[in-house]
Amino acid sequence: MIRTRFAPSPTGDLHIGGARTALFNYLFAKHHHEHGSGGEFLLRIEDTDEKRSTDKAISAILSGLNWLKLDYQKPYILQSENKRRHQEIVQKLLEKGLAYNCYTSKEELEELRQESQNNGKVFRFQSPWRSKNPLQKSDVDPVVRIKTPAQGYCLINDLVQGQVKISNSEIDDFVIQRADGTPTYMLAVVVDDFDMKITHVIRGDDHLTNAFKQKIIYESLGWQVPQFAHIPLIYGPDGSKMSKRHGATSVIEYQGMGYLPQAMRNYLLRLGWSHGDDEIICDKQAIEWFNIDNVGKSPSRFDFNKLNSLNKFYIKNVESSKLLQLIKLDIENSDFVKNNNKTLSQSEWQRIVKALEFIKEKSSSLNDLVEPCLCYLSGFSKKFDEQQIKQIQEKSPLVIQINELLQNSSDWKIEEIKSQLNKFCQDLNMKIKDFGPIMRLLLTFSNKSPGGIFDIIYILGKDEVLRRTNGVINP
Repeated sequence: MIRTRFAPSPTGDLHIGGARTALFNYLFAKHHHEHGSGGEFLLRIEDTDEKRSTDKAISAILSGLNWLKLDYQKPYILQSENKRRHQEIVQKLLEKGLAYNCYTSKEELEELRQESQNNGKVFRFQSPWRSKNPLQKSDVDPVVRIKTPAQGYCLINDLVQGQVKISNSEIDDFVIQRADGTPTYMLAVVVDDFDMKITHVIRGDDHLTNAFKQKIIYESLGWQVPQFAHIPLIYGPDGSKMSKRHGATSVIEYQGMGYLPQAMRNYLLRLGWSHGDDEIICDKQAIEWFNIDNVGKSPSRFDFNKLNSLNKFYIKNVESSKLLQLIKLDIENSDFVKNNNKTLSQSEWQRIVKALEFIKEKSSSLNDLVEPCLCYLSGFSKKFDEQQIKQIQEKSPLVIQINELLQNSSDWKIEEIKSQLNKFCQDLNMKIKDFGPIMRLLLTFSNKSPGGIFDIIYILGKDEVLRRTNGVINP
């Protein structure tokens, strides 16, 4: 049974890098669930930093995962609830002589650190309490430090980074329990991963140095060390660390910007992982194909153009009725609807669904859909600019003729509308392009609205079309 976990600290929103880590863990577990011997994806909130952890951040993380549809085993685990278990393990290490109480004060530590700095040396703390009689006491509330091996190497066979090793002499006797009795991150992570039966730890490569320390704790306790896979970080388009200046970093911000979760999943998957030349990868394929072997070693660069391209593809392929549900609230909250205290009728919603069939073809964001949809609401209008007014005035005789033609139309079907307007062109030796642009402007209040003119006329309906053209003819 493969078991992975995503273990964010609740100190802020779920960011892009964390979302990708969660996705890789989810896909790895899901792949083994459906195509292997079994797999589970778990969520642990690492809230042991009481000063920085907030309920708001926990909610933000959950919202981000829910939006991305990364389903984890319920319920999620709060690390703070395991404090007593962590303390038990610390005590066990003390009893075995594999850890010790260190009474070195903060002032002494700072003095030693400053001395190393003055001598141009890297600070490596060697506690004098490692070899002292444990019965010796001090007025200082002690921290508990693990006894790291004095000689040899610590070796990690990382599934992404390959074989990585570090001399044990470079690893301090690091703290596993603070003076106030609370466990440190290093200790809590190991205990929780062991208790949760985590088999694979997939996380950012900024945690690689932590893996050496955590392995020492595993081995001190005689526990099986999980497989590590440290994935490269995500950089901004300029190659620097991803930050606000590159654009949104929070996953929820992307939801507000009109991205679809399936587009974001596809993009994050390809951000550091590949399957040949495939760019469009649906969820089913992602689960079937995902493996650690195809995770690259080099950092990835966030590319908004690629994300927008993917989002455009997915929007285009979503059923229009489903798209409406995603933008319905935005339409209801639009200035036109709110200022007119308007309640949309069933027929208006139906119009929008029909219009979305062509509106979605050229939209890169859900937000791009809202404005073009508004023109299909009864009574919608916008002021024309000077250039548009000039265009209308030049074509007004033609508009009058078309208005009369449509007014006399008894069968409001798209085939009939096409037939009548094509005949109109033939009779006057014209082409559709001679009247299409001005009708588009009159009916949608835009020169660039999506959709063919026949579709626009048909969807709006006879009454609304005549209202808008009459408004020009009889201002």
